Amino acid sequence: MILPGFSQALTGISGILVCPFSSDDSLDCGKLKPLVDRAIGAGVHVLVANGNTGEYYGLTADEAEQFVRSAAQHIAGQVPLLAGIGRSIKEACQLAKISAEAGADGLMIHQPPDSFVAPRGIIDYVQRVHAASDGLPIMLYLRNDAIGTDAIVKLCSLEGVAGIKWATPNPLKLAEAIAACPDHLIWVGGLAEVWAPSFYAVGARGFTSGLINVWPERSVSIHTALEAGDYAQARFLIDGMRDFEDVRAEEMNGTNVTAVKAALIMMENDCGPTRPPSAWPLTSTQAQKLKTFLGREGLLPPRR
Repeated sequence: MILPGFSQALTGISGILVCPFSSDDSLDCGKLKPLVDRAIGAGVHVLVANGNTGEYYGLTADEAEQFVRSAAQHIAGQVPLLAGIGRSIKEACQLAKISAEAGADGLMIHQPPDSFVAPRGIIDYVQRVHAASDGLPIMLYLRNDAIGTDAIVKLCSLEGVAGIKWATPNPLKLAEAIAACPDHLIWVGGLAEVWAPSFYAVGARGFTSGLINVWPERSVSIHTALEAGDYAQARFLIDGMRDFEDVRAEEMNGTNVTAVKAALIMMENDCGPTRPPSAWPLTSTQAQKLKTFLGREGLLPPRR
């Protein structure tokens, strides 16, 4: 059953938590606590474990299970927890089951990246994952709208689907999908703050964010402006974080998580490096641009 409170939460910020590693490349989920506490304190509405900013596809199945359990423990019911689900159908079903047992409030089902994905195969995939979770509500993560509006409508009409994380840079197709699908669905901007105004303009509500690991207060301010219909203020606030997003977008987006984790190290909240094939570390030019940005915005700790 989809509770009204859960759907309402999806209209806010879905903050994608980084997955912390130790120096020996093992999970160190104790490092999550300050990130969780700051995000919740700033007003982030939903937190997500095993999303792309959490390097989900760089984790083993056991690590993904450990990550969602740890996230649930740190969040402790203060805000809803979405658990990212993906990979092979058996792994996905197992992780869905574990996530439900850990206390996740819903599932964010990654769109399968397999080379031979059939739209009706995705339907089967979602239905089996939903059943394995004993009926947790679902946010579909749509990264490829080439499956077509008819297939999107069929997916969105499945039992348990509460929302769609739209992560393709095509607002016109988003508008078409919103018009064709059931009215109760929440359409969430899945390309973070920079794209949020464009998606809001055609009917999306809320957005996903990796920035919340570094600067959740700015994410919340952008959301507040968009909810008030103040697009000028939202654009102004987004422009103020553009240097950070520019670093994340370099190397074919391969420094996306790298910039987040590098910023956390500079802020003395070390969550370890990223794993290949993500880039690590930043180049000296990238690192200097990031440090200048953090210093300008008062995000660096005071010099001792």
